[in-house]
Amino acid sequence: MPILSAVVELDQRIFAAVRAISHGQIASYGGVATQIGLTRGARRVARALGNNHDASLPWHRVLRAGGRIAFAKGSAEFDEQARRLVAEGHQLRGSQVVVVGLADSLDAQLWG
Repeated sequence: MPILSAVVELDQRIFAAVRAISHGQIASYGGVATQIGLTRGARRVARALGNNHDASLPWHRVLRAGGRIAFAKGSAEFDEQARRLVAEGHQLRGSQVVVVGLADSLDAQLWG
């Protein structure tokens, strides 16, 4: 399989996994990678989402480990992701998503 074809196929698998994240749910880059069988692939998932041009892809539901938005606080990308997450019912404490009814640390609850 030519390299470009393999990259496109991997991106499509990543995008399919992201599309499967339900409204109001979140996942980590590493969690998406694990879902598609990509060992230690969090950075690859982040790269694919960063190069995505499909406005319908719910990229905002994918967070860094620890439940944090990956973009710099105050950037246009950070503000857009935060806006979308809040619109889906999430609360933020700084750059971290807070899960109501769980322990203070989303990191501890979702990623150990």
